[in-house]
Amino acid sequence: MMKGRKMQATLAGCTVLAFALGTGALGTRGADDKTVKLFHDKCSVCHGDDGHGSDVGKQLDVADLHSPEVQKQTDEQLINAVTNGKGKMPPNKGKLTADQIKSLVGYVRELGKQK
Repeated sequence: MMKGRKMQATLAGCTVLAFALGTGALGTRGADDKTVKLFHDKCSVCHGDDGHGSDVGKQLDVADLHSPEVQKQTDEQLINAVTNGKGKMPPNKGKLTADQIKSLVGYVRELGKQK
C-alpha cells in the first residue's frame, strides 16, 4: 500500500514539474541564471521581465522581443542593436562584453519561442 502512494506522489510531482518546465514557469528554457539576471539588470527596465515591454518601455515604444519583427532579425542584427544601440535604445559597447551580448541575443531567441 505504501509503495502505491509513493508512486502516486512521485508521478504527481513529475507531472507538476513537467508542466512548469513546459510552460516556462521556472524561467526561460535554455537560459542560464547569469543571463536571466543580466537581462533583468540591463534590459527589463524597458523590455520588462517577460520581454513584452515594461510600462516605461511601452511609453518609449520599445520592441516586443516576442514579435516577428524582432525574431526575424539575424543574430548579427540583434548583436549590432545591443552593441551600438538602435532608436531610443542606448548602446552597450564597453558596458557589456561580446559574450554577454551573445548570451542576451540567445535569451531573446528563447523569449521568441514563448507566447
